[in-house]
Amino acid sequence: MRALWRNFAQSLRDLLPIVLVILFFQLLVLRQPMPGVMDVLLGSLFVVLGLTLFIQGLELGLFPVGESLAHAFARKGSLLWLMIFAFALGFSTTVAEPALIAVAAEAADVASLGQMIANTDTARASYALGLRMTVAFSVGLAIVIGVFRILKGWPIHWMIAGGYVVVVLVTLIAPEEIIGIAYDSGGVTTSTITVPLVTALGIGLASAIKGRNPMIDGFGLIAMASLLPVIFVMLYGVVLKLSNSGVSL
Repeated sequence: MRALWRNFAQSLRDLLPIVLVILFFQLLVLRQPMPGVMDVLLGSLFVVLGLTLFIQGLELGLFPVGESLAHAFARKGSLLWLMIFAFALGFSTTVAEPALIAVAAEAADVASLGQMIANTDTARASYALGLRMTVAFSVGLAIVIGVFRILKGWPIHWMIAGGYVVVVLVTLIAPEEIIGIAYDSGGVTTSTITVPLVTALGIGLASAIKGRNPMIDGFGLIAMASLLPVIFVMLYGVVLKLSNSGVSL
């Protein structure tokens, strides 16, 4: 109970700057009364309660589960099963990510209006599903690469730098209509579901392997998970453009 109250107080402190910014612009810049004050207060209370319960859930459930699974796979000593688990974790958490679902649906609507795809429900659903599957696959692959990096002790900065070089090169050949979506796809993958489990996996794995420092080697999986979707979504756009132009793949 003490931890719950601590998280509640922390959530209030985290939300306070947002409230102050809104009040400043509403009352001092716009000089207008706050519309629906009671609704705003009630909604803010729900936000604080939601953040509190979410943080409590992370501390009680997701972080311990992720770390215990990482320790168990490290003790098992099976590289194949560890990689399968890493890919499955990245894929499953991303494909269920609400932010990705929303962005994919919005991108499909815009693509149909821009005549990139047919303006039908089937075409929009297919485009959105393909986008989600592409992002989920790329995140799963990113987690596999990140786990392999932890096992080998490779420096994260060289991998990230090389990855962004690839991003720039792929941007040169990608259709203009997909570039913005691709860059945003890297951000929507790092949200409420993916980040806690992936972070716990990295820290737990680095803690379980002799010679690895959790502070140095345990972090970086999220960076990989943000990078690869940018590349893969742009390649997805290239494939769509070629298929729509009748080029045989």
